Amino acid sequence: MEIIDKPISNVDYDYLAERIFEESIRILGGLKNLINYRNLTWLPSLAEAAYAIVLKEKAMKTYKEIAEYLGVTEQTVKKIFQADPEAVKKYLEGEIDKVDYHKAGGIAKLAYERVKDENGVFVKEEEMEVLGVEWAVKVLQRIRGTDFPVNKETLANKLSGIVIKNIRISEILEKLKYPIASPKDLLHEIRSVIT
Repeated sequence: MEIIDKPISNVDYDYLAERIFEESIRILGGLKNLINYRNLTWLPSLAEAAYAIVLKEKAMKTYKEIAEYLGVTEQTVKKIFQADPEAVKKYLEGEIDKVDYHKAGGIAKLAYERVKDENGVFVKEEEMEVLGVEWAVKVLQRIRGTDFPVNKETLANKLSGIVIKNIRISEILEKLKYPIASPKDLLHEIRSVIT
């Protein structure tokens, strides 16, 4: 099998790994809550797992290449990718007492899916401002976990305090057609009001 070596400089992999790392901390209930786990060795493991996922998903690197890049063993990388995110989630929620998977790998996989689902692409905050889409990311972050179709009251609660292009979200919500079927439809409706 021929390995196509994609140059790492084309994409900001540090930034992508940081996004996954930050979301991993959120999954654990925030940095302060991480203390409750009394397992601070998770932080380096989470960083390794975040990078491993980015390098595999975005740079199409092999386990061996990822291990060399991170300075870990190939077996460690394999364990990260063998982790069952759902089992790790059950462990974190107290549904099961023990998990035999790479915990940080499972958490990083969950975080990757959340970050990827937020907006489908990884864009830096300053780039979002230039593109004029930072409001969409804020909306998507606030509605995470919301069941669709959704009504105005639910959105008003989830999105309170947001201002888009100097228009309060409450004013925008008044102009939308309900119920709204999906997050995509919500963004489309908001865009039609603010443009």
